[in-house]
Amino acid sequence: MKKTILKISKLLIPAVISLFFFTSMASAHVTVVPKTSATGAWETYTLKVPVEKDVATTKVTVKAPEGVEIMSYQPVPGWTYTAEKDASGKVKTFTFEATGEGIQAGQFQQFVFVAKNPEKASKAAWDAFQYYKDGSIVEWTGDEKSESPHSITDIVTATSTDHHDSATTEHAEKTDKAPTADTENEDETSDSLPLILSGAAALLSLIALVLAIRKK
Repeated sequence: MKKTILKISKLLIPAVISLFFFTSMASAHVTVVPKTSATGAWETYTLKVPVEKDVATTKVTVKAPEGVEIMSYQPVPGWTYTAEKDASGKVKTFTFEATGEGIQAGQFQQFVFVAKNPEKASKAAWDAFQYYKDGSIVEWTGDEKSESPHSITDIVTATSTDHHDSATTEHAEKTDKAPTADTENEDETSDSLPLILSGAAALLSLIALVLAIRKK
């Protein structure tokens, strides 16, 4: 009996530790929502920057995905906005930089901006560079399976049910608004999914352990 429990424990403990380690890493990613948007739409995007270290994040720079035009941004108290543009005047990269202490450990900050999506369906990869107060930089530029993946928005073909309007006045109204409840809910769901999966895995492991003990 003791040998059986010992063997099961050796298998379960590392698995549970790995699950929770993965969860903490997954929830610390720099993300851009929504994850899906329509071709040609003027979309209100939200950049979420969490802190994964014990030092503050003081700056974040994002590359505009190919075909995506950055149009405007929502000012954030304590942060400045700058943009690097190409010869045609289109934004190549944009940066939010703290004028104060920045984003502290255990905190996150959201930055809202409006962009015009490309006319063709594609995957918009948001390469981001997170700068910490100690001088370190985390490059969120890898693919989905990497340790530091970039956030991706699927730009899908617009249909008659899409209600994105390109009127200038409505664009201005979108820029002035905070993230919608749907955007916040989607973001929260994305962050909580790894926790739910980890909890389910831990519960199943516990059930397997109990069943193994009963069989003995």
